[in-house]
Amino acid sequence: MHVVLVHPEIPQNTGNIARTCAATGSTLHLIKPLGFSLDDRYLKRAGLDYWSMLRYRTYESFEELLALYPQARMHFLSTKAPRSYTEAHYLPEDFLVFGCETRGLPESLLARVYERCLRIPMIPGARSLNLSNSVAVVLYEALRTQDFAGLEQRGELTGRNDFHDPWMDYV
Repeated sequence: MHVVLVHPEIPQNTGNIARTCAATGSTLHLIKPLGFSLDDRYLKRAGLDYWSMLRYRTYESFEELLALYPQARMHFLSTKAPRSYTEAHYLPEDFLVFGCETRGLPESLLARVYERCLRIPMIPGARSLNLSNSVAVVLYEALRTQDFAGLEQRGELTGRNDFHDPWMDYV
């Protein structure tokens, strides 16, 4: 899967999204201008030690991304979309395109691709979810519909007890 952030503004959000992309094997595409430097300490802190696992690329414009991936299947996420993200059919190489935190994607773009626009359902009056949360919700739904191919789906206990567990006092 591919996650596209168009003009992201908040480094902590992008750091969290980078970590989500790394953990799912998804590629992150960042469209400039960015509201921060890629060396930003908040960006790095939010991504923790996942930066070495992340595939990402920056672009000067959305048009540059389109030129590099002319046949890409893209889903555009917006509160103005006509249908829910759960109604889409996702393929492994699809692109999920998200706008910036304060404005979302421009309506001029949405009007051209309206049939490919998706939204996350919310109560009336709710403006939007946090960008990082929105990416996680939609990306994991897309991966779920593909049976989480390539992802570990089972964990196991290690037997380690690295800290005092107060719940054991009540057992």
